[in-house]
Amino acid sequence: MPAYRSLAALNRAVVSCRACPRLVEYREELGRVKKRAFRDCDYWARPVPGFGGPNARLLIVGLAPAAHGANRTGRMFTGDYRNNWLYEALHRFGFANQPTFTGRDDGLALTNCYITAAARCAPPENKPTRQELDACLPFLAADLRLHRRVRVTLVLGHVAHRQWLEAAGWWNRLPPRERSKFAHGAVDSLPDGMTLMCSYHPSLQNTNTGRLTRQMWNAVFRKARALVDRVA
Repeated sequence: MPAYRSLAALNRAVVSCRACPRLVEYREELGRVKKRAFRDCDYWARPVPGFGGPNARLLIVGLAPAAHGANRTGRMFTGDYRNNWLYEALHRFGFANQPTFTGRDDGLALTNCYITAAARCAPPENKPTRQELDACLPFLAADLRLHRRVRVTLVLGHVAHRQWLEAAGWWNRLPPRERSKFAHGAVDSLPDGMTLMCSYHPSLQNTNTGRLTRQMWNAVFRKARALVDRVA
């Protein structure tokens, strides 16, 4: 596993990665064909690096870039419906300087927060394979090593939860019965002092069905704010 010495070095490696042929083909095809609503846009169509700074106290781990979201914008968790939910909450609770995203040069900045994902390329049907997740795992592990001040991690969905446990080493170190279990709103304190929080992913499938409401979502970030302030 490469020992990246900085976020810049890690993100350069992420952006240049071509390890998964299926994902390379898919992300680049999206950049050529484009969605009608974005036909005048210059798609990023590469792996998406994390977003934020090295001094973050809160780490947010999602699943993967959306086909016409971050695969288009090049910034994690922006460009589609999920952008509205995440950045509105981050702004409301003091982790972002503005609630919306309009483009890579819009001045959006995070405070005490870093956003990354289990997979760095947009996958077909939003479903990376186990092999593709394994190929991306060293990038997530490097994110964890480089963000030494993180004390609260928020995982969005089951896949992000497992990948974080693997990247952090807990998947192998703890027997199954002692591993953190995924449940919306769950908060676990781990032996190394990390607090692990879980939330349903703000996908249309969850938000349109009411499985995840704004009230539930904001409650997670209210708790994250309180936990970050407690350890700051």
